[in-house]
Amino acid sequence: MTRLLVDSDTFEVQLAPAERLLALRKESVRVDRAHIAKVQLTEEPFTWLRGVRAPGSHIPNALAYGTWRSVFGNDFAAVRKGRPGVVIDLEGDEDFARIVVSTNHGLALLKALQREGVDTGDVADLDAE
Repeated sequence: MTRLLVDSDTFEVQLAPAERLLALRKESVRVDRAHIAKVQLTEEPFTWLRGVRAPGSHIPNALAYGTWRSVFGNDFAAVRKGRPGVVIDLEGDEDFARIVVSTNHGLALLKALQREGVDTGDVADLDAE
C-alpha cells in the first residue's frame, strides 16, 4: 500500500515491497516541497500519464507504477484502477517533472502540501489507498 508522507520540507511517496517491484525502484520517491509548482485533483489519473514507461509496469487502465519518460521530462506514477488521484507538477527537481499517484485522500494531501500554516516538524501520514 502506497503511503504519502508530508513534512515541512519534503514530500515522499513510500511504496510497499510489491509496488517497488512493479515500479522497479529500490527507494521511495522524495521531493523537496519547494519544487512543487502545482497540485491538482483528478478522478482519472491514467489520463495524466505521458510518454513511455521506462522502467516500470503498466497494464492499461488497471495499474501504472514507475517512471514515464517524455519530452517534458520524467514523471513518476503510482496509479491503480478505480481510485481518484493527485497530479503534482514539479519545477527544479533533478529526478521528476511530475508525480501522479492514486489516493482516496487527495483533498487532505492538497491541504497538507500548502506551504502556509505548516509548522516545522509537523508530519502528515496519509495512506494512499
